[in-house]
Amino acid sequence: MKKYLIGGIFTILLVACATNPITGKQNLNFVSNSELFPSSFQQYNQFLTENKVITGTADAKRVDVVGSRIKAAAEKYLKFLGQGQYLQDYRWEYKLVDNKEVNAWCLPGGKIVVYSGILPVTQNDAGLATVMGHEVSHALANHGAQRMSAAQLQQIGGVALGAATSGKSEQTQQIFSQAYGLGTEVGVMLPFSRGNETEADKIGLTLMAIAGYNPDDAVSFWSRMSAKSGGGSTPEFMSTHPSDATRIANIKSLIPEAKATALKVGVIK
Repeated sequence: MKKYLIGGIFTILLVACATNPITGKQNLNFVSNSELFPSSFQQYNQFLTENKVITGTADAKRVDVVGSRIKAAAEKYLKFLGQGQYLQDYRWEYKLVDNKEVNAWCLPGGKIVVYSGILPVTQNDAGLATVMGHEVSHALANHGAQRMSAAQLQQIGGVALGAATSGKSEQTQQIFSQAYGLGTEVGVMLPFSRGNETEADKIGLTLMAIAGYNPDDAVSFWSRMSAKSGGGSTPEFMSTHPSDATRIANIKSLIPEAKATALKVGVIK
């Protein structure tokens, strides 16, 4: 029984890997866009009905203009990569929502929300492009689906561990279960999430450069974010995000590549 269960897990891993069109990497993904997008669009529409959407203001127009440029950059970049068809089911929207939280997000399929609370930190179009480019990159790289798939695999692994220790005492089973939970969270899930953040930073820099914004301004934005958060207190190995210092250092190292890619693809005027 144990042998078949472990074999089944390996089979799942083999069939669930898919090549991401924007990164070229093989990623664990149990969820297709055709399955994910309808739910994403429904959640987005529900969120908008339950929250105050800001319209007709200079800030709302800025979100729309910057969002449109990031969208155009994404389409241009995917076409350059020979993957233009990948975005055919996207239904792009960019909304500014009245919320003091310093946050923004993009659901799968191009559904973007910017909270008004982040605008004092973005300060300008380039800062906003940094944020929107980063959030769009999570969607383009299928990070939502990957995290869902990783969580499912973590649960499957827990079932396998339970089967493997079924003959042990209850105390031993609890020890193994707790160790597995902590080990997979710190050793796998958190680094996986931090990797997603770094990947979104890299793609986002490229998108903002193609969109006609200066990627150097991303450093200024993340420095302001660091100052806003006080530098953060959670150790990096226990966080889903890189530390502020790590993120800023990574961004500085990635800027030349983003600029060079934008020159190859063509900068939107």
